[in-house]
Amino acid sequence: MSESEPVLQLDHAGRRLAGRWVVRGLGLEVGRGEVLGLLGVNGAGKSTTLRMIAGVLAPDEGAVRIDGLDLYERPERARRRIGYLPESPPLHAELSPLEFLGYCVRLRGLARPARAAAVARAIERCGLGDVRRRPIAALSKGFRQRIGIAQAIVHEPALIVLDEPASGLDPVQAMNLRELVRSLADSHAVVLSTHLLPDVPACCDRVAILHRGVLRHLGPARPADPTALRVGVAKVLAGADWLALAPVAAVEAVDVRHWRVRLHPGTPVDALARAVVEHGFGLLELAPDAAPLESTFLAIAASEAAADAA
Repeated sequence: MSESEPVLQLDHAGRRLAGRWVVRGLGLEVGRGEVLGLLGVNGAGKSTTLRMIAGVLAPDEGAVRIDGLDLYERPERARRRIGYLPESPPLHAELSPLEFLGYCVRLRGLARPARAAAVARAIERCGLGDVRRRPIAALSKGFRQRIGIAQAIVHEPALIVLDEPASGLDPVQAMNLRELVRSLADSHAVVLSTHLLPDVPACCDRVAILHRGVLRHLGPARPADPTALRVGVAKVLAGADWLALAPVAAVEAVDVRHWRVRLHPGTPVDALARAVVEHGFGLLELAPDAAPLESTFLAIAASEAAADAA
C-alpha cells in the first residue's frame, strides 16, 4: 500500500441497534499523519462508529477497511493494524505499566525478541518512564489514560482509535494528553472522539460532526484566522488588563476565566504566552479560537432540539 492511500476507509457504513439505525451511510477516510476529531451530542452515534472502526461491532451495511483490508472479511489481519482505547481504559490495576504492557505485547502476538523494545518505545512515547514500575492503582487518572494509550500503540498499529481520552482530566493533564495525541499522528492515522471542543483545534486536522447517526459536517479543525486565540487564566481580569499587553489587538470575555484574544498581525503566539506569564495572569489554556467550530456544532445540536420539539 502506498503512503498516499488512506489507512481508514468507511464506505457507506451503518449499524442498527434494537431495530433502528444508530449510524447510517457513513463515508470517511483518514490517512497516516492525520488526526480526525469526531464530535456529536449524546446519542449521535459516536461510540457506535468507533466500535465499528475498532472491529468491536460489525456494520449492518457498507464496509470498514483498514489499509485496504475489509475488517469483517479479513478480521485477523485488519485488527493487527488497529489500536483502540475505549472510554474506560482496560487496565489491570495490580500490575505496573511495565508488566501490563508486557502482557499486552504477548496478547498482540509480537515475537519474543521484539517485545522488550516495543514496551520501552511505548513507555517513552507516553511519558511513563518515571512511573513504569509503580502499581497502576497508585497512579493518577492522567497517567492511567497515558497507559491506556500506550497499550493502544505498543504494537505500532496503522490506525489508533481513541474514545474520550481527556474525559475527567484537569486542565494541565488534558493539555499534556492533547500534545501526546498530536504527536501520534507522526506515524499513525488517529480517530479521536471527544465532547470537549477545545480538544479539536488543539490536536486535530479535520473534524467530523455526527447528528442522529448521519455525517452532517466534515471540515478543517482549525479556524482560518491564525491570530484568534482562546486563552484560559487563573486570575480574574478585565478587558483593560489584556489590552495592556503588547501582543493583544482585541479581546472578548467568554466567561470569568476564558477570553477570546486577537493578536496584532504577524505576532507569534509564544509572545502572548510570555506576556501572560510575565504579568502573572496564571496561564491555564492557550489554543486556536474554536468559535467557528463551536457555532457549527451548536447549530447542528439546535437543529436536533428543534426536530425533537416538532
